[in-house]
Amino acid sequence: MSTMRLLAAGAAASLAGLLALSSCAAMPDAPPPASSDAPSGESLGSMAPAPPEGEVVGTGTVMDVDGAPELCMGAVAESFPPQCSGIPLEGWSWDGVDGSETSGTTRWGAYAVTGTYDGAVFAVSGAPLPLALYDPMAPDDPTGGEPGTATEAELIAVQDELTDRFRDTATYLGSYPDSGYLWVDVVWDDGTLQQAADDDFGEGVVLIRSALRAVEG
Repeated sequence: MSTMRLLAAGAAASLAGLLALSSCAAMPDAPPPASSDAPSGESLGSMAPAPPEGEVVGTGTVMDVDGAPELCMGAVAESFPPQCSGIPLEGWSWDGVDGSETSGTTRWGAYAVTGTYDGAVFAVSGAPLPLALYDPMAPDDPTGGEPGTATEAELIAVQDELTDRFRDTATYLGSYPDSGYLWVDVVWDDGTLQQAADDDFGEGVVLIRSALRAVEG
């Protein structure tokens, strides 16, 4: 069996399997509305954030098998050639792109890719950059440098539950407990999934990280 490793460069596939977000207006002085119409405590895993409006950048392994390139931002099997499942790439070309390897009909390499994402397909809009040359700004630390209060056992239980909730979707890339928090990597989040996590587990327990990041204008 192939071992697995997580690619984490610069920051973390389709969201088609998720249900659409429904919203409602809150009455004055009423508590904040739940983030979906799912049963209480089950918001996360039943919602899909809207696709990003502008360009985004994603980092990971571009895996091209028989001319069908995908961007894998999660786990990659360390077989030869490696194997993974990612977001289909539209407009990808290997012309002038350095840093790839080839085995049979498979070609792959690690890159930062810029384009637009509609929730299912990533349309490439710029030249890819090998990850060895990519130097992004570090994202803000949502913890403020303070440890969380959840125990390791509590976080493992939450991790198991979330893995089950996301089992039939492609938005979930991976997760791990650290310093009192459960860090969860997803393909894309505009804050919708983080709000759902806060609704279900309380603030400061699950921290959602979006693998796709908006391109600064």
